[in-house]
Amino acid sequence: MSKRASSLWSNLFRKGNPLTEHVTELWSATPLFRDIPKREILQLVRDMPPRHFKAGEFIFNNGDAGAGAAVIINGKVEIRSAGVLLAELSDGDFFGEIALVLDVPRTADAIAVEETELIFFLRPELDEWLARSPYFAGKLGANLAYVLAQRLLQANKALVQAGHESHI
Repeated sequence: MSKRASSLWSNLFRKGNPLTEHVTELWSATPLFRDIPKREILQLVRDMPPRHFKAGEFIFNNGDAGAGAAVIINGKVEIRSAGVLLAELSDGDFFGEIALVLDVPRTADAIAVEETELIFFLRPELDEWLARSPYFAGKLGANLAYVLAQRLLQANKALVQAGHESHI
């Protein structure tokens, strides 16, 4: 067998990039990608370069233009608004999903608490996916609506709870 032919066959059976496979697993475990086949997610992840942030580094600031959502590969992130801690996130958690739907400024700060590695799913990638695979991109849209509704319910409960505590 020629060298060219043997390398062709060996590539067919070579394992993929471990980081790409790991990130595919992370995204598939989120409610955003519920009921979407891993092969679809894998195609998206291949175009998502990892981003590294140092402890204390801002990932984005309140008021920045929103470009997409992020999943934490490793590390810890705090979401803060007006100095108030809204969420503490770690490996496998995602944030910033409003930017997949609305072209509005970020509504909070995202800060790396420690060395952190993220993968961003950007709105242009979503738009390309919608053109290429409207069925599955549509599923993501429905999942996104569910996630945003759940977050709104949690925020409303927190506001009601805070209101009751202020009257005590």
